[in-house]
Amino acid sequence: MTTTPAPAAEFEAHRPRMFALAYRLLGSAEEADDAVQDAYLRWSGARREEIAHPGAWLAKVVTNLCVNRLTSARARREEYVGPWLPEPVATGGGALGPLDSAEQRDSVSTALLVLLERLTPAERAVYVLREAFAYSHREIAGVLGIGEANARQLYGRAVRRVAARTARFVPRPEQQRSLVESFVAAAREGDVAGLEKLLADDVTWWGDGGGRVTAALRPIVGRAKVLRFLVGAAERFLVGVELEAVEVNGWTALVAYLGGELIAVASFDVRDGAIADVRVVVNPDKLGYVRGQLGA
Repeated sequence: MTTTPAPAAEFEAHRPRMFALAYRLLGSAEEADDAVQDAYLRWSGARREEIAHPGAWLAKVVTNLCVNRLTSARARREEYVGPWLPEPVATGGGALGPLDSAEQRDSVSTALLVLLERLTPAERAVYVLREAFAYSHREIAGVLGIGEANARQLYGRAVRRVAARTARFVPRPEQQRSLVESFVAAAREGDVAGLEKLLADDVTWWGDGGGRVTAALRPIVGRAKVLRFLVGAAERFLVGVELEAVEVNGWTALVAYLGGELIAVASFDVRDGAIADVRVVVNPDKLGYVRGQLGA
């Protein structure tokens, strides 16, 4: 005699995958948690005998909840103060699912999540389901309630919009980690010459303070300008700050602590053996989830 799992226990078995899906769709850990919780409420009220495949049913519910949230989120992000960056998530413990290959790591990278902001909600849903979860076009059509031909068209448009990202060289994780660890060491020692050697000529620095804390309101472009910014920031803000290298969004990142409290997370994009982009989240509203993960 087989027994049916209790509804709550069965849902919890699917929660990690649903969170990984929602986060890729929304770029916000807090909103992803809310979407998954909304899905649980619908799950609790559903007739279990009508759900043949719980995982597929939940993925459909979560995806459509996220598509609805993205529509309103776009308007909010257009009014955001300064550059908008996704909420960082520590991934060393598997929070976003298996990240065994460089391609899997890249699917949750801060840089790709920023690019996905260019897509319409439907395009983003199709792209994530196809690229990160290997859904067929037929399955995607069923999730979104559209025709298979439409799903293919949406996917084609999404791929073209992110082509600049996917066409680039994805570094080996160990190469990226080595560069970031060297950056952390040079930053700790105030070694400006060491930092200069690590940065690409056209390096870009992005800061997300959201109007809550001081951060550059526009990207800083070029090695000389970024170095000047780093020297100035170190003099004003980094006294007593501790730096550490931690895996965030699939890749090695820099996390900064002041008085034991997490105050910043920086992600690094590497190209041709040098750091090409640095994206730093200092908005305290966006650090709550990763702070809880890291116990800081």
